Amino acid sequence: MKKTNPNSSSKDNNFDRELYLYLTTRGRKSGRPREIEIWFTHRDRRFYLIAEYPTSNWVQNLRANPTAQVRVAGQTFSANARVVTAEAEPELHRTIAELSSKKYGWGEGTVVELTPAFTADAKCK
Repeated sequence: MKKTNPNSSSKDNNFDRELYLYLTTRGRKSGRPREIEIWFTHRDRRFYLIAEYPTSNWVQNLRANPTAQVRVAGQTFSANARVVTAEAEPELHRTIAELSSKKYGWGEGTVVELTPAFTADAKCK
């Protein structure tokens, strides 16, 4: 599958219309790729996922190896992941919970931020 820049100026980058993002992590024990379909929100060139439980396998996989592959809106790209805690970043955590609640009617849990890996000269929309 062709990798694209999620921050290009293409009109196809309307992530807000998409309901699902496909996240591929590396199994923390097996090293094998693991793909899930998950709700997401998009804000300031980053993607946010919420896990119901902090012990979800995909969250544990990202803690062990924060590099992931993302597929959304017909685009595929690499991203770096990190957990956003309410204690360390209360405003961001609250904002993402609110965005998710508005989009899906649910926004509680462990917030994970995905920052797309792209070239420094990429134009971001």
